[in-house]
Amino acid sequence: MAGAIGGAILLMNRGINPVLAAFAMQAPSFIAVMVLERLFPYHGDWNRNHADLGVDLKHIVTIALTTGLADPMLRLLGVGLGSWLLGAYALQIWPGDWPIIFQLGLALVIGELGQYWVHRLQHEVPLLWRFHALHHSAPRLYWLNAARFHPVDILINNLAAIVPLVALGAGEPVMVLWVLFAAIHGIFQHCNVPVRLGPLNWVFSMAELHRWHHSRRVVESNRNYGQNLIIWDTVFRTRFLPADREPPLDIGLTGLPRYPMTWLAQQLAPFRWSRVTGGDAPPAESPQS
Repeated sequence: MAGAIGGAILLMNRGINPVLAAFAMQAPSFIAVMVLERLFPYHGDWNRNHADLGVDLKHIVTIALTTGLADPMLRLLGVGLGSWLLGAYALQIWPGDWPIIFQLGLALVIGELGQYWVHRLQHEVPLLWRFHALHHSAPRLYWLNAARFHPVDILINNLAAIVPLVALGAGEPVMVLWVLFAAIHGIFQHCNVPVRLGPLNWVFSMAELHRWHHSRRVVESNRNYGQNLIIWDTVFRTRFLPADREPPLDIGLTGLPRYPMTWLAQQLAPFRWSRVTGGDAPPAESPQS
């Protein structure tokens, strides 16, 4: 992570387009995690294809297209919101004279607040859970799970972070670094690697914490909502990292035995919820892990 962020900043300082600089660092980072999963797996069985690889590859294409198309609209919405709320002072709110790494830190904290509440509501509000259930349908955790999202789900998450940051005047380099950080953190968050962060588990929301979020037990899965940082979970008392046991290896959905496992059916599932629940409305309408 440090190498990717530092490398992107170095390339941008040398005049490389921020988007190209980020991509140049993102691709090697993804490859590094993929290799680490093969060399040092956290759980050997998670390296085996559970009839989910093809589905997840389709999801990564869907999410890439969704974010690519939505990003300009979200930024435009952010500019409009900033102008409406702050008028001519919109671009003066953001501390653009700070070192870029401190601007990134501020962007992560601010963006995380909106994403924390969106993620929490996705578990607590039945309508939002219909879309978020797709992410928790994963039968194992590995790097590609970072893309197992419904387009509506990812749009709401990006809306909660990108619009406020742009409205406050965060510039292109900061936004690109924020996206780069989120992409790399996402694959580490779901990776099948025995990542150990120690005290940094009070800062980042990586694998040690996120594995509990994929538990089949609601008391465990309705915790650790942080996308990149865990700080808001600490503030709102939803951080969960028990020291007396390891997170469960049997993960997935509880109470939705009919949830589809093919790409197209998963895209349609929120709109065919009665088929997914089999008519058992009360249990299915209670968000599960």
